[in-house]
Amino acid sequence: MTLHRLGFWLTLAVVAAATGPVFGNEPDPAPRRLTLAEAEQLALARNSDFRIAQAQVAAALGQLKTAREFPNPTLGLSTAKLDTDGQTNGTPMGNGLLNRSYDSIVSLSQLFLVAKRGVMRDAADAGVHVAEFQRDDARRLLRQAVGLAYLAALDAREQVRVLQYSAAALRQEAEIAAVRFRAGDVSASDQAQIEIAAEQDELNAASQEAAAKTAVVTLETLLGDPQPSGTTPLADTLAQLQQSASPDLEDLSVEKRPDVAAAEDAVSQAESQVTLQKRQRIPDVTVSVQYEREPPDAPNTVGIGLSLPLPLWNRNAGAILSAQAARDQAGEQLAKVRIHAAADVTSARVAYSEAAARAQRYQGSLLPKSATVVASVKYAYQKGGASLVDLLEAERNDNLVRVSAAQAQADAASAAVTLRAALGRLDESSSPTVPAPP
Repeated sequence: MTLHRLGFWLTLAVVAAATGPVFGNEPDPAPRRLTLAEAEQLALARNSDFRIAQAQVAAALGQLKTAREFPNPTLGLSTAKLDTDGQTNGTPMGNGLLNRSYDSIVSLSQLFLVAKRGVMRDAADAGVHVAEFQRDDARRLLRQAVGLAYLAALDAREQVRVLQYSAAALRQEAEIAAVRFRAGDVSASDQAQIEIAAEQDELNAASQEAAAKTAVVTLETLLGDPQPSGTTPLADTLAQLQQSASPDLEDLSVEKRPDVAAAEDAVSQAESQVTLQKRQRIPDVTVSVQYEREPPDAPNTVGIGLSLPLPLWNRNAGAILSAQAARDQAGEQLAKVRIHAAADVTSARVAYSEAAARAQRYQGSLLPKSATVVASVKYAYQKGGASLVDLLEAERNDNLVRVSAAQAQADAASAAVTLRAALGRLDESSSPTVPAPP
């Protein structure tokens, strides 16, 4: 090996030792940040409550299939007149199995439901609709819960950012105060007050970090995470979610809500059950045909039979009363659901209007004014034209305004989610909205 090649390989070895291996043992990639739309899709795929609602739809479809099926026929086989006293069953025709004097009967019976199959199908079909709308309502509530948990985490993280920014600004002021203290311009207590204010903001930021982690744990639970840790990174921001389309405030009808539709179909199903129980008083007919062999006198005969119960003592009155009571309950439940849905819309509409107006006012007026005030006081304090009390008061007010602005953003976005959920229109937009107030 030449000296030139040896030097090349030694150089390569040194570089590899300094930078790590070129292949293998690469650092794990950062976890992908989760958007609100992706969180909703994960929840719909993995949430246990929603999967149970989907299973209930499958069960209702099974009941509908059962209602559509025709009753199975009944096959009967019987043999009688077997001698037990030691006498033979042989006949002049012989002593073979088919020639003995046994009375053997093969019968086939078929039950025919009279005036019931159509009603049974109607009831089962209404049951499928009820299960489907209940599944849709579970989807609505799940998407609402995911949106609110996502926004709660964003709100807490935004407040953490604001408080950390405020603490950092106060730390800078503390450094300026230390210089002025050494110059004899301020007292040690003035410097300590600034440091205390900075530490309070840091403690509040730590508290909000814990709140943000708790909100992410709630979100992960909704997403079906088997081990919620509160570490899922979120991609969206409150500012981004503000830019979505606003809900239609002109149409406040609750007819699109799946729980209302489910209650309506539950009434239809209960009505079909009442009709079915009334028709149970009509006897069902069983038609049968049979083949009978009884050598030697009647070696081969056929017969036709018809049977039905006589509704003398039981007229199905108890079942009819129960079905009527269930129908009345379903009607009352429908009225209750409609009232609650209308109340949800009204409450959400009021909350949304207030939150949207508040968020717009903070963004358009209060935040710029507060920033101007604190910048002026800070400059005056640095030049000796303002007291420490003035500076701390301005910093506290600005911090309160920025925290309140972040809270207003979150409240407006959450109110938009709640309003669209109350209207049953979460599918109209993939993320919450904070438009201009009405």
